[in-house]
Amino acid sequence: MKVDISSRADIEKMVLQFYEAVKADKTIGFIFTDVVHMNWEKHIPVIVDFWETILLDNPVYTKNAMEVHYDLNKKLPLRKEHFSSWVHLFTTTVDDLFEGKIAALAKTRAKSIAAVMLFKMENAKKGL
Repeated sequence: MKVDISSRADIEKMVLQFYEAVKADKTIGFIFTDVVHMNWEKHIPVIVDFWETILLDNPVYTKNAMEVHYDLNKKLPLRKEHFSSWVHLFTTTVDDLFEGKIAALAKTRAKSIAAVMLFKMENAKKGL
């Protein structure tokens, strides 16, 4: 039986499994390995902070998530298929590991974040 997300350790487990799937994904994996050259040791704790802030109401994330993605969007225009793949991998990871109210919230927030980011990246391309 699966349990709900209830701790930072749960979020870290989710994030680590998610990024293993991301690295192998043909639609977005290259963004992290070839475009950004991700430093995983630095990135993982930041992303865990982000999701801990959103899911467990513990305000440990203090960065601006949009800023990083605007910079990335200048190097490689982010498109709908990138965000769709990201959401698919994220929701699949959550479903593989957890079930419950916080797990459902994680999937809802991921979809919302992806929709907002896609909208902002498309408008950034238009100079709005």
